[in-house]
Amino acid sequence: MLPAHWHLTTDVEDFLARAGAFLRSRPALHTTPLTDVEKLRLDGTGDRLLGRLESEGEVRAVCYLTPLTADDADALAARLSALGHTPTQVVADQDTADVFASAWQGHTGATPKLFWHTHLYRLGTLTPPRPQPEGRAQLAGAEDRELVVRRCREFCVEVGEQPSIDLIDAGSWDRSRFGDRHFTFWRTPDGTPVSMAAVTSVTGGMVRVDPAHTPSGFRGHGYAGAVTAAVSRAALEAGATDVVLFADPANPTSNALYQRLGYVRLTDCAGYRFTYDGPA
Repeated sequence: MLPAHWHLTTDVEDFLARAGAFLRSRPALHTTPLTDVEKLRLDGTGDRLLGRLESEGEVRAVCYLTPLTADDADALAARLSALGHTPTQVVADQDTADVFASAWQGHTGATPKLFWHTHLYRLGTLTPPRPQPEGRAQLAGAEDRELVVRRCREFCVEVGEQPSIDLIDAGSWDRSRFGDRHFTFWRTPDGTPVSMAAVTSVTGGMVRVDPAHTPSGFRGHGYAGAVTAAVSRAALEAGATDVVLFADPANPTSNALYQRLGYVRLTDCAGYRFTYDGPA
């Protein structure tokens, strides 16, 4: 068997032509690279380094990052280091993030610090909440833009997502991770927007629910379950074969809710940030 090799590029279209089928082969597990690379394609961004691991003409992984063995992670770290790249972070499934962070530290001396840990869930059989709270789901319109932005910022403050707060405060909504989302509110009979959930567009058959947020004053009434079920059902009706979401392991309430709705834990994911004491 011929050895596997990493092929690096900043050409998004070429990357998708060669690695798109691989990404679509496991859409739930590849949720982040599917949506992020698609956004790069639509935005026309041409400076993001992308890579694919090939063996005998078959793509085995991409460095955005999909699951890697320790040897493959070490080979990628060695290649990036030799080319003078200094990534600021790695986000992947837990095992891949761990082995790459270790390999990168070994090759460069950079210090990895865990900043993100989450459960990844995939929808099995949707089970809407019973009883359902009064009200209805309603897609957010142009007139709701200010409310959507404000609620997203509130969400970011709660979870400590400073980069998104900075983009929102700078007026760069479209550059934030929320800029391409489709938002839905659960509104009470009098029209009050009590809970919000958003989804990505269908990409590779996959839709991700992200974010989901209920302001503290409206919690405990079943609104979060109702709006999450509504957007999940809409995703299935739009043709999604895989509906996924992330959940903070430190929040047992949201994890229990998603499981009641029919979501099944698929894997854990993690993110490490790198700091450099000197030249990498």
